Amino acid sequence: METLVEYVAKSLVDDPTQVRVKKRETGNSVILELHVAPQDTGRIIGKGGRVANALRTLLRTAESDQKSKRVILKIV
Repeated sequence: METLVEYVAKSLVDDPTQVRVKKRETGNSVILELHVAPQDTGRIIGKGGRVANALRTLLRTAESDQKSKRVILKIV
């Protein structure tokens, strides 16, 4: 899942070298923290949060393989 988020984020931003994805597991959930350059934050969030919501939708479909874990995407 981290590689999916990293691939999509690198495709969207101006500075792909600044993209980092950190994974944390807590209880029954997996938290993916997406770090991008400050000037690229708007590109990842998108107008009205559409890009961020699309990323979360992709993660929900990828998560269906691991039904016991909930995936949360945080954009830092």
